[in-house]
Amino acid sequence: MPRVRNGVQASSLDACWIKSRRSNAEGNCVEVATLAGGGIAMRNSRDPDGPALVYTEAEVAAFLAGAKDGEFDHLV
Repeated sequence: MPRVRNGVQASSLDACWIKSRRSNAEGNCVEVATLAGGGIAMRNSRDPDGPALVYTEAEVAAFLAGAKDGEFDHLV
């Protein structure tokens, strides 16, 4: 499968989008999807036709490890 590029229209991807149970009714949500050709896409739930950012599994794993360690707590 060809690699999906950053900025692709999110709604054009054949993906099952999910969001956190912690998301709220105000629409402050990021949705994620695993892509068939590899990689993980992220989109803004308020703009499902907008661009998707696509990351490798290793990039997402590194981010999640940092988040779990509190490296980004200063952002909120």
